[in-house]
Amino acid sequence: MNPDIQSEGLQDTFISHLIELRNRILKASIAVIVVFLCLMPWAGDIYDLLAYPMMVALPAGSRMIATGVITPFLIPVKVTLLVAFMIALPWVLYQLWAFVAPGLYSHEKKLIAPLVVSSSVLFVTGVAFCYFLVFSIVFKFVNNFAPKSISVAPDIDAYFGFVMTMFIAFGLTFEVPIVVIVLVRMGIVSVEKLREVRPYVIVGAFVLAAVVTPPDIMSQLLLAVPLCILYEVGLLIAPMFARMTKAPEDLPEA
Repeated sequence: MNPDIQSEGLQDTFISHLIELRNRILKASIAVIVVFLCLMPWAGDIYDLLAYPMMVALPAGSRMIATGVITPFLIPVKVTLLVAFMIALPWVLYQLWAFVAPGLYSHEKKLIAPLVVSSSVLFVTGVAFCYFLVFSIVFKFVNNFAPKSISVAPDIDAYFGFVMTMFIAFGLTFEVPIVVIVLVRMGIVSVEKLREVRPYVIVGAFVLAAVVTPPDIMSQLLLAVPLCILYEVGLLIAPMFARMTKAPEDLPEA
């Protein structure tokens, strides 16, 4: 084959992939924007819902403050955009799956579809775990620890940054089984090796929890313990998932 023709073919293929990727990103972005616009009339209520764990922990009569000129408008908008992304997350992940699916074998597609669904569910579960359990414990601890001479009035911008950090930390923590499954299924590392490094994973979990969470032992445990448990769950499921998604030629003959 003429090298010039082969080069042009590769270039056309690369450009077509870029166009397909652009279209998938555009579809995912449109979904997030549509959900965001639908939620905007209730942006204030959505922020109040996000702030509820802090408001419950604050002394009676205390309120959060906004130190920026446009912060009272900007922060609820950011929170609404975050909620819109989480609602549209299954569609966003589906677009990612649709982009890579044409290049996969049928047995590999069996791997992608369950991972897209489970990734969405686990991330949202991690965020919900943080909101309903962790926040109630952390905020009560922080406000009870504060000296009586201090008037606790958190800034909404700082609160939003803290909440985002915690949501991402717990959302990604709950993705640990997916990471383990993918590593094992792709042959990057074996289950036996992952079991051998278990002590290092446990130490790393507590170090990560100490860095990400506030400096109280309860919140650190609430991040580190689920991470260790989910790591074990991944070790249990990974071998079964690998067997279920084997290529036909890899299956043992009857």
